[in-house]
Amino acid sequence: MVQQAHRDALSNVRIQPVAAARRGLLVQIARWFARRRFGRVPTPVDTYAHSPALLAAVGGFELAIDRAHRVEPRLRAIAELKVAALVGCPFCLDIGSSVARRKGVTDLQVSDLARYRTSDAFSGLERSVLDLASRMTETPVRVSDALISDLREHLGDQGVVEIAGAIAWENFRARINHALGLQAQGFSAGAVCALPESCEVGES
Repeated sequence: MVQQAHRDALSNVRIQPVAAARRGLLVQIARWFARRRFGRVPTPVDTYAHSPALLAAVGGFELAIDRAHRVEPRLRAIAELKVAALVGCPFCLDIGSSVARRKGVTDLQVSDLARYRTSDAFSGLERSVLDLASRMTETPVRVSDALISDLREHLGDQGVVEIAGAIAWENFRARINHALGLQAQGFSAGAVCALPESCEVGES
């Protein structure tokens, strides 16, 4: 099943992953860490390997985001999944839904992500975090002073910087993966998975 999902994920990509014979030491290390973290190697690792410098930079930022500790992982995961849904990246929705569940996001929250403002599945802080994710993902970015002030009350300055950084980073991941045509890889097979949604936010 996993192998079939991997074949399906590669069937419509615009840039094929680097061939095994061209994987240098950096790529091998990145693949080892990815397999340890996710149980298998996500397609972007071998795709980014076309540019070792980019792969190294991605690895460094991933490590920095993971080591940030002011914002609980669950909040970060739900914000990142919202970005993936707004950008519409199939790969990011697939792996992001899986990661979100592992970090404590409920199936109901994944299902109600597009309706987070009216769903009882979200707390006030979660709605504010999702507001930030929505507003940072639209063009132009429209983040209000009131929203940042609200988040500062809950997360402090460090937390606001961390969650904004995570949201911005997911915008990078979702947009490059979507542009390269990277498809779902079966991380959420048989489970609830977030769906693409329109990047439209209301006034607040």
